Amino acid sequence: MDSIQHFFPKRLLLKRLLLTVVFAATISAPALAAAPNIILITIDTARADRMGFLGSTAGLTPNLDALARDASVFSRAYAHVPLTTPSHATILTGTYPQFNHLDDLGTPLAKEIPFLPDILRHRGYRTAAFVGSQVLDPKSAAVPGFDRGFDTYDAEFHSRRPGEDRYHSVERRAMVVVDHALAWIEQHPNGPFFVWVHVYDAHDPYDPPPPFKARYAATPYNGEIAYVDFALGKFLRRLHSLGLYQQTLIAVVADHGEAFGEHGEESHGFFLYDDTLHVPLMIKLPAQRRPVQIGARVGLVDLAPTVLQAVGIGVPAPMQGETLLDLIKNSREAEHGSAKANPALDRAEYAETDYPYRAFGWSPLHSLRLGKYLYIQAPERELYDQSADPGALHNLANSSKAVADTMAAELKEFRRRTSTARSLTGRVSPERTEQLQALGYVTGFEQSTPGANDAEKDKGADPKGKIQIANLLHAALLEMEDDHFQNAIPKLEEVVRQEPNMPLANLQLGRAWNGLEHYDKALPWLHKAVDLTPQSGRARFELGMALAETDQWADALPQLEAAVTHAPDSEEINFDLASAYDHVGRVPEAVKSYELTLHLNPNHFTANLMLGRLLGMQNDAADALPYLQKAVKLQPESPDAHKFLANVYTELGQTENASHEQAEAQRLNAADKTR
Repeated sequence: MDSIQHFFPKRLLLKRLLLTVVFAATISAPALAAAPNIILITIDTARADRMGFLGSTAGLTPNLDALARDASVFSRAYAHVPLTTPSHATILTGTYPQFNHLDDLGTPLAKEIPFLPDILRHRGYRTAAFVGSQVLDPKSAAVPGFDRGFDTYDAEFHSRRPGEDRYHSVERRAMVVVDHALAWIEQHPNGPFFVWVHVYDAHDPYDPPPPFKARYAATPYNGEIAYVDFALGKFLRRLHSLGLYQQTLIAVVADHGEAFGEHGEESHGFFLYDDTLHVPLMIKLPAQRRPVQIGARVGLVDLAPTVLQAVGIGVPAPMQGETLLDLIKNSREAEHGSAKANPALDRAEYAETDYPYRAFGWSPLHSLRLGKYLYIQAPERELYDQSADPGALHNLANSSKAVADTMAAELKEFRRRTSTARSLTGRVSPERTEQLQALGYVTGFEQSTPGANDAEKDKGADPKGKIQIANLLHAALLEMEDDHFQNAIPKLEEVVRQEPNMPLANLQLGRAWNGLEHYDKALPWLHKAVDLTPQSGRARFELGMALAETDQWADALPQLEAAVTHAPDSEEINFDLASAYDHVGRVPEAVKSYELTLHLNPNHFTANLMLGRLLGMQNDAADALPYLQKAVKLQPESPDAHKFLANVYTELGQTENASHEQAEAQRLNAADKTR
């Protein structure tokens, strides 16, 4: 165990050439004269061990299994980051996270980074993206710049409104994504086109639609995988019926996997084991009609250069991945369909996660798979012999110190050769941070420690010893998403007990108490959240609301004023600020804020009611009238609306109208008393 094979495949220029021999083993028809269409399907949060074409016997993926019979399947493919945004960045740029620096959620895609859709569009491809979650919406929280190179980027998401379904706001079902993609393809059948289809369903919370919900009640994650396969089956069948399937390059890949308690982790993002990094990957080349099983270890960074080379486009020098076409053409694997590991063909695969640091201030992790070993750089470093210990259960770092030292040196050298300096322009704004938190991503720590270098980050706690805290917070965020405040509170209380200075945990605990209308109990947590992150508009808003609900209007005002500067287009915050101004007697400011609320939402009942009332009290009856008429129209069962309108009619001398409204107010009040 004290020696290791030093194997880093060299990136040779010859491998950048498109040779017809590459296709000889897999394409029965002559090379196409026209550029082939390209379809990239990314399945979010899909474990490799749930795929039938990778050995699962659960029967979850019959449609993907059928595609695999026409494709090259890579049984040992690895993601480089266990998070949606940075992993998709690696897939689409062909570069490592330490090069593209989209390892942070919300970091913009730099213009100098090569981007697959942009390259293809400049070579005559029509380009379209259809994504299943707000986390991949360039106009929203996580991926500014991801629409570069796309003629169409179908991702119209918005933050959830009270009572709104998540599948009509921050996420959409796979079948909706598929239908949108098919509609576009049917309008552009002649190509060449590049279409990216992203399905998000397998990401938590797991909630498959019928009949999968009932069929997989005990294993809802499996139900999500089965539903995704069902939706993609419709997509693939339609490609057949349109006559597009055979001559189209189709790549299917997961961005990362999911952990279910292995090594203590629930969900993903914190650890670098196979549970979250070993992913399905298959590529059907144009006109391919037979399966090829490839057992060599490869990475998702290799996908973009493979696609480009397969369609005859030169690979940009900044792309760091290596084409997979040389593995596809390997005669022994092509002839025998063998997926056995071949150490001579294995590639060194790097992975990292900065998420533990950004979420809690713990140490980030870096890993390298090289030869038969998995090495993880952590405060307590880890070494596993994956040939004998595929589950990474027996840490050999202490007993095989020389191997661990060698792997550490190789990892350091790999990072040195593949990194670029981080731009300081990509810090995530407080607004984007709060959008990401609303999507279930734990963020906030780094906002108070900007510019920390690797040495400073590495001083943080080892995530292995803290993972249960992360699990608790993740579970609490899922409860908060469904307004299960009572269930979230004990989890959040335990998190802040162990991590008292975590802004997000303090904020969410205060939000939970606000949600239960125990505003006095919310106040200490919200004060702490604001102290920790004074730039957080959400924390300011929640604190302002708790202060207002406990009749501390003067103290609520500066919090709500700060909140509205972060979210000037929020009708809720503008209305609450107007109410605060109203309560402390600052009438001109109250009128202006009510008017801003109604500019954002003319049908806001309470804003119409309160603005009309306020103007009436200021002897502006003529100005008050249209607002109160609108309030009565919006909620004709409101006694107050009729009462205030009656008062205004009286001031205007319209006695008949005033009597009618007064009578209606009395009738409604009497009806309320009899209920």
